[in-house]
Amino acid sequence: MTDNNFSTLSLPDNHFLAYHKFTPATTDSEKNHPTVVFFGGFKSDMQGSKALFLESFCTNNNIPFLRFDYLGHGQSSGDFTDFTLGDWLKNCLSAIDELTQGKILIVGSSMGGWLMLLCALKRPERISSLLGIASAPDFTEDLMWNMLTEKEKNILQTEGIYTLPLDCHSVNQEDYEPYTITHNLITEARNHMLLKDKISINCPIHLLHGINDEDVPYQTSLKISELVESQNVTITLQKNGDHRMSSQESLQLLQTTLENILQM
Repeated sequence: MTDNNFSTLSLPDNHFLAYHKFTPATTDSEKNHPTVVFFGGFKSDMQGSKALFLESFCTNNNIPFLRFDYLGHGQSSGDFTDFTLGDWLKNCLSAIDELTQGKILIVGSSMGGWLMLLCALKRPERISSLLGIASAPDFTEDLMWNMLTEKEKNILQTEGIYTLPLDCHSVNQEDYEPYTITHNLITEARNHMLLKDKISINCPIHLLHGINDEDVPYQTSLKISELVESQNVTITLQKNGDHRMSSQESLQLLQTTLENILQM
């Protein structure tokens, strides 16, 4: 879906982030909701079904909302293969710092769930709570690099770039088409691994995961709950949920969870 009606946030090197932001004309002082910020998945964009569903929910309920595209994704500038997880983390922090005020509630889908956790470590004072959907921390190592054959690893190391085959689609691609990864993506992401040690996050965390997720195992959400310092962690497993969690049933679960977090 082409979207030409977006705002832009200027970044260094003549790059920009494309975004949509909803700010209520008036606020209900009794409710004073945090801004809901959506972090999309690997190679997905802010036009995805979950992002649009959340925006509709927030606008209908007078809740501030932000969705945006990472560099190399969607309407933002740059080529996908030029960027790494560290770049997308900087994008998330820029969006938080420049486009929101006060407390925020991050909803992170797949790779966005990884970035959500990293942002909570970088901006703990800004976080009201976190809501992960099929969260995929460390996926570049556990679900990409470790799944490649030795021949594929050699190609990636030698040539610096490799196009994954059609049936290798672990991490939230909307259309499950072949896609290209870089050696830089794999190696730089090793600076951001989370699942090897305790995670110093203490805010409330809600994790949704489909048991039928064939891309990111639901045990990843269980692992997150074990490692975070927060004692306020809720996991909801949807028996028939897949990785995208975009069915009507999954979106209703997302809405109910968000309503409970916001105590509407």
